[in-house]
This record gives sequence, C-alpha cells and structure tokens, in this order.
Amino acid sequence: MRRGVLIDLLMIVGAFVLASALAGALGAANFGTALAFGQIALAATTVYVLLKR
Repeated sequence: MRRGVLIDLLMIVGAFVLASALAGALGAANFGTALAFGQIALAATTVYVLLKR
C-alpha cells in the first residue's frame, strides 16, 4: 500500500475517533450522539481527502 493512501486512511479514522471522544468528553447526551459527531467528522475528512488529490 502506498504511503499516501495509508496516511489518508489514518486521517479519516483519526478524525472519527477524535471527534467521538471529544463529543463524549464535552457532554454528549449518550454514546450514539457522540458517534454521530464522529460520523460527521469522518465524512468531512473524506471530502477533504478526495478534494486534496
């Protein structure tokens, strides 16, 4: 696997994990809500990665 692809995948997964953890730490109503924020961050990062190329 190319190094650039691996970095892009790590960015996408990292955005999901970081946003979910941050939402949970900042008082999301429940775990599902925190994961929803993670999905939003994942989608935004995916768009960024696609537009970057």
